[in-house]
Amino acid sequence: MGTTDSLKNQLQQQDNAPQQADPSKLGFKTLMSTPGMKKRFNEVLNERSEQFMSSLMTLVSGDDYLAKAEPMTIIASAMKAATMDLPIDKNLGYAYIVPFNRSEKIGNQWVQHNEAQFIIGYKGYIQLAQRSGQYKALNAIAVYEGQMVDWNPLTEEFTFSYEGKISDEVIGYVGFFELLNGFKKTVYWTKQEVEEHRISNNKNREKTKLTGAWKDNYDQMAIKTVLRNMLSKWGILSIEMQSAVTSDEKVFRYDDKNDLIEETKIDEMEPIEQERKEVEKVEDEQNEEVQQELFNDKKLGDITK
Repeated sequence: MGTTDSLKNQLQQQDNAPQQADPSKLGFKTLMSTPGMKKRFNEVLNERSEQFMSSLMTLVSGDDYLAKAEPMTIIASAMKAATMDLPIDKNLGYAYIVPFNRSEKIGNQWVQHNEAQFIIGYKGYIQLAQRSGQYKALNAIAVYEGQMVDWNPLTEEFTFSYEGKISDEVIGYVGFFELLNGFKKTVYWTKQEVEEHRISNNKNREKTKLTGAWKDNYDQMAIKTVLRNMLSKWGILSIEMQSAVTSDEKVFRYDDKNDLIEETKIDEMEPIEQERKEVEKVEDEQNEEVQQELFNDKKLGDITK
């Protein structure tokens, strides 16, 4: 009899126990308010976790298109930014969380997913490089018609005249860094080379079509492309920089073990076309002039390869 009563009590306790909710079925706001989610962000950001989570809530609530993305991809993208200690305020230009449509072929059917993608801005790459403490100088800018006096790809001597600008037509993009040990690197990409790179890496069905960040902020994306290529090939590959290069412009989610993983089932991805400000222009003419002074009437380069 005692055994029967004990079994009944156990079954009753199981019936009364709260059911574990499936995170994939929860909405964004509900997920963000769970103790488990707060704990995750706190483990990464400590006392700054509340401020970061608040900025994420503000970002999503202010963007109807992002709010419709799968909640776990939004949170996973935010967690990627948090692990790199990059702010996600789009006005700052360090990192962005942008809604994308992803098409996945299941059998003979195409299924569309609305997901959030993690994108690092060019300022984010500069920030991560600076943290290594190994850079004496680091910059990348757009070059306008008339500003490039001479460029020697072999010796990497780039002669630049800021006052030589004769139009608003961008002809290319130049990046430069110097390490504390004296190593220097200068790279120059023509507008055509940037276009070829953009088209070859475009996951959209229409390869040549400008969409998303490339449509909204072409020059910033081009500068970032030059920076990322330069730093990943010749810069200091810190753990943070390696993570940035491999995580940029990817979709992330949590697996069954709550580990952050990259979405690999990507056949076609297209930014959601909308009248929005997901990747707003963060332009400051005075700051741009200061940036370009680095290249003003100077020959920068190093024949070291």
